[in-house]
Amino acid sequence: MPNFAANLTMLFTEHPFLDRFERAAKAGFTAVEFLFPYAYSADDIKQRLDAQGLTLVLHNLPAGNWDAGERGIACHPDRVAEFRDGVATAITYAKALGVGQLNCLAGQAPEGIADNVLRETLIENLRYAAAQLKKAGLRLLIEPINTFDIPGFYLNRTTQAVSILVEVGADNAFVQYDIYHAQRMEGELASTMQKYLPRIGHIQLADNPGRNEPGSGEINYAFLFAHLDRIGYTGWIGCEYKPATTTEAGLGWRQQLLK
Repeated sequence: MPNFAANLTMLFTEHPFLDRFERAAKAGFTAVEFLFPYAYSADDIKQRLDAQGLTLVLHNLPAGNWDAGERGIACHPDRVAEFRDGVATAITYAKALGVGQLNCLAGQAPEGIADNVLRETLIENLRYAAAQLKKAGLRLLIEPINTFDIPGFYLNRTTQAVSILVEVGADNAFVQYDIYHAQRMEGELASTMQKYLPRIGHIQLADNPGRNEPGSGEINYAFLFAHLDRIGYTGWIGCEYKPATTTEAGLGWRQQLLK
């Protein structure tokens, strides 16, 4: 049986962020994830987690100026110092919140920089992050993201992510496999997850087109959930989708697709 975590950046947005923890618990979730905690104090978030008996399974490293459209800086050769400062900040929050893994967004490729420079910058940043996270007992994730939603995103395919992890050479670094992004870029969902299962540290979901609830589009989620059980995936699956109406109104997919 898959273990689902509510992504509080995407779900329950009818409510202020700190109120979403209670809403997730009332909806039956025992775990949550979100993009970033940094606009809030770790104490405030921890109080909400503890009050609702929720486990935090994931958040991201700082990713530049998100409100201005930046989607990560790990491949940017002129922002290495900023990236390293962000790693330290993320570890401080992770320790306070009890989360065991942090996701690194590679970012959009800056114009005029050769691909080999971008790749080497990303690899060196990931080596640094993995080493720092390992000292703290944490895992590092990297996430391929489709270039339709985020044009120019540097890390966009599973094979690319795995090849980068091989070069990084860290035993605490894994792929965050987002089914929605993978469907848009490459398809072959079941076989890819089975082939790279040892490299996958976390899974996220949304349907396509629209990035709405599972069961609303072309992806056969009933099959994929059973497939993940068959191949032995025991990690969390983050529900990172955009509700078609309200969050609560769309949560019936959990019963419908797990029969």
